[in-house]
Amino acid sequence: MPPQPEVSKHFRDFLKSFLGIIRILQILIGAGLWVTIALNKYEGSIHFVLFVAVLFWLLTLAAFFITLLGKQDLVPILGGDRWLLSNLVHDIAAAVLYIPAIGVMIYKTERYEYCNLEQYKHSCLYKVYVAVSVFACLGVMVYLISAVYLGCKKCRGEQTVI
Repeated sequence: MPPQPEVSKHFRDFLKSFLGIIRILQILIGAGLWVTIALNKYEGSIHFVLFVAVLFWLLTLAAFFITLLGKQDLVPILGGDRWLLSNLVHDIAAAVLYIPAIGVMIYKTERYEYCNLEQYKHSCLYKVYVAVSVFACLGVMVYLISAVYLGCKKCRGEQTVI
């Protein structure tokens, strides 16, 4: 059975919207961040970075699919008329928690900068930590952009995220 015309129109409208594109970027950057950490040896405070990355990757994925399917009215307490505000709070919380994650990654990167020398022959996590730091910085940027966009929509009195 082919999809109903209004459903496929909603899919296209959301995927072409600014928020749809930003959500896809958030999902890709978050996945890049946590996969990069998970594929390498990590310890200590890197667990916090991994927690933040996976938590907000899953929450963003859920928000993306709920909005894509147009089922925000079915989400108890957070859905319906509060969906725009819920997305705004989600993006602000993600940006706020990504900032300390960036700090952790910068600290870890600086601790391993000695092994960036060509003469150093042992395995080193410096390049991994630099990559994760870049992903975390990109992540906070896209979450802040999304938060500003949704905040502007909320201030204009709009009720929908699309």
